Amino acid sequence: MFTPRARRVKVLATLGPASATVERIGALVAAGADAFRVNMSHGDARARASLIANVRAVEAEIGRPLTVLADLQGPKLRVGTFAAGRVSVEAGATFTFDLDPTPGDATRVGLPHRELFAALHPGARLLVDDGKVVLRCETVDATTLTASVVVGGTLSDHKGVNVPDVVVPLPALTAKDRADLDFALDHGADWIALSFVQRPEDVAEARALIGGRAALLAKIEKPAALYRLPEILELADAVMVARGDLGVELPPEEVPPAQKRIVAMARALGKPVVVATQMLESMITSPTPTRAEVSDVATAIYDGADAVMLSAESAAGAWPVEAVAMMDRVARQVEADPQYYGRVHFTETATAHTTADAMSAAAAAITRTIGAKAMVCFTLSGSTARRAARERGAVPVLCLTPARATARRLGLVWGVHAVVTRDVTGFEEMVAKSKRMALRSEIAAGGDLLVLIAGVPFATPGTTNVVHVVRLTGRELDPVG
Repeated sequence: MFTPRARRVKVLATLGPASATVERIGALVAAGADAFRVNMSHGDARARASLIANVRAVEAEIGRPLTVLADLQGPKLRVGTFAAGRVSVEAGATFTFDLDPTPGDATRVGLPHRELFAALHPGARLLVDDGKVVLRCETVDATTLTASVVVGGTLSDHKGVNVPDVVVPLPALTAKDRADLDFALDHGADWIALSFVQRPEDVAEARALIGGRAALLAKIEKPAALYRLPEILELADAVMVARGDLGVELPPEEVPPAQKRIVAMARALGKPVVVATQMLESMITSPTPTRAEVSDVATAIYDGADAVMLSAESAAGAWPVEAVAMMDRVARQVEADPQYYGRVHFTETATAHTTADAMSAAAAAITRTIGAKAMVCFTLSGSTARRAARERGAVPVLCLTPARATARRLGLVWGVHAVVTRDVTGFEEMVAKSKRMALRSEIAAGGDLLVLIAGVPFATPGTTNVVHVVRLTGRELDPVG
């Protein structure tokens, strides 16, 4: 029986060339990784299938549910090619984008996105190569866009283009995304991350295609998504603060307030929230992070994020295991701070007017009052565990579920320690199993109190209506116990 982490926040590590083998994934888990991101933008089908299979091999070996998140590429806008591979443009110069596929030069290049020409207007900005080159639209028609160069630099083949001032009428899922989605679902991904979400309709379309086979995470990396954040959060199962593209399209000074707003709103709605991108960026090449990076990770944890994510640090860096271990150490140190829970509860999470939410809030209050060692919940769908986690209690949430898929999805939820076990059919069986599992997982010991949350009748989703307190004797694991 595996024991829970000595922290509540989860660590999501991206897999790649530096972390592709069973041995390396096992080392990442030992260092503190709870969940793994497979970036569908890179690699071929065989490589992605191997990554998922290797995660499952480690899961079987250690007996701990591990989470796989498949991150779809999304409708990324890119320029075409240049005859010389790259060109330099100077501030004040005029540059043209058009639909002509002919390789470009220092005056023009193809931009094979007809929808963009229909959406842009004079004055709108075009940010190329993560904002390294900035242009402003002067004139535009159905096939040609003339822009002035605001910030000069180098343009090269297939660099990305961001247009922060308009909502581009692109489909939420490209043909590649649809194929990648089918692949991820067929290979048992637990979460699907939807990139470049602009509106709630994008989330609704993806949810319909997923059909309940995985949970859906919406990546917030477009300013347009911030304007419709409540609607997007209502439809998504979780949300990610994807600070890479968000930091390109927003002025840098606007990203921290946006991050705090997204985290606070997700927490208020009881939706898991992941903070991602450049968290320990220097550890791609260095065995230690900068103090600013450590502070950045700590801030996300103090704000109550469910998970913090590593990107290139674990996928392609020289120190993937060390990066995960550093994230783990920072998290444990923050959560040991006496002020931590006060800061976590700075965000108000009002209880919804449902029996299930009221029971979860009551269980958290009882846990604090009597000094219980853990909250234990039985759930088929995971909703009871998510509600318990929403309360951000000072003790772990031991989640017992007969559904392996549910246990895996809970790998992105704050404070939840999920165990796959046979379902229970009666109240006394529930109590006895809660005691045994708490002892086996070393969450509690003889004499400790547990607060149980469940729904009666059992195995019926949405019926959380029981809160029960039990005391362990320490003899529950005896053959006759």
